[in-house]
Amino acid sequence: MAHHLSAKKRIRQNEKRRLHNRYYKVTARNAIKKFRSMTSSTEAMEAYPKMCSMLDRLATKRIIHKNKASNLKSKLRLFANKLAKAS
Repeated sequence: MAHHLSAKKRIRQNEKRRLHNRYYKVTARNAIKKFRSMTSSTEAMEAYPKMCSMLDRLATKRIIHKNKASNLKSKLRLFANKLAKAS
């Protein structure tokens, strides 16, 4: 256990940030699952810019890595294009 006040404060801050980041990660995961369960191409095309914006925001705040955000955007774009071709 930490003995210095600064170390104790750092522990409190880390826990608070961990919970904050976890909330946004889970929210993003749920949004991605919802996006991947879409069957309508128009619905997916409308939701895609919002998904990109959300992922970019998470990457900017360093909640997820910028490369992970890029990979997810690419995969979601492929999914939306596949829906468009199917219909």
